[in-house]
Amino acid sequence: MRFLPLAAILSLSLTACGPADRARLALPDLTRLPPGVATHQPPGEALRNGYPVSQAPVTTRHARGVAIMTRQVSQAEYAACVAAAACKPLDAAHRQDASPDLPATGISWSDATAYAAWLSGSTGQRYRLPRYAEWVYAAGEAYREETLPGPQDSGQDAGDPAQRWLAEYEQQSRRGGEGADTAVRPFGGYGVNAAGLQDMAGSVWEWTSDCHSRRVLDAPADAALSRNCGIRVAAGRHIAYLPDFIRDPKSGACSVGVPPANLGLRLVLEEG
Repeated sequence: MRFLPLAAILSLSLTACGPADRARLALPDLTRLPPGVATHQPPGEALRNGYPVSQAPVTTRHARGVAIMTRQVSQAEYAACVAAAACKPLDAAHRQDASPDLPATGISWSDATAYAAWLSGSTGQRYRLPRYAEWVYAAGEAYREETLPGPQDSGQDAGDPAQRWLAEYEQQSRRGGEGADTAVRPFGGYGVNAAGLQDMAGSVWEWTSDCHSRRVLDAPADAALSRNCGIRVAAGRHIAYLPDFIRDPKSGACSVGVPPANLGLRLVLEEG
């Protein structure tokens, strides 16, 4: 499926989107995965007697399959959302990014959800961030069972989890030895998996809808699970836990700086 030129997309106003306008919008190229199952470690950490332990893998059944974008959202597509005043401009290093052939990067979780809302309103279809289990299912053979260190294993200040997760992401994103490729390549530059999805094991991590969770295995059932939705789950060469970046500390939240460069997004289509 061919995408409209950027100029044509920018000429459309979100506030004026009616049925005729929606017909002119280019819909994302989707890959529809058939029903199936995938096994993975649940995101987050598990504790027993106050110490971190390995979590048992879980198997998730996708009874209706998954319809997911074949590639990540491009710079040009995110720029269209900014031009429609539905997405915030990116930070200075990425503000001029507008290529239709490169993934949008420097994206916060809030940026990603704003883009999903804009695309949904503009097309009349419901797009959202994938759940981590959906991303694993889509990644197929590109999925690697790796986890980041837990709080007790980190040299960062345990009282500042946002900074700790950010530092761990930066460290872990360079794993794989000296010379690990972190370049942002044109779509398909990191290969295509068996399902036909591009760059699932590339240099760009993708936001999911999952929050970081802590499971206390020896706690009562009603206190065994806690979620921290200030820390979100990103998927890529390995799982990553990252704060929902707030660029403006005046908003009342804790500002932890700008998103790392290699954070982007790929959406799923909610069908039915």
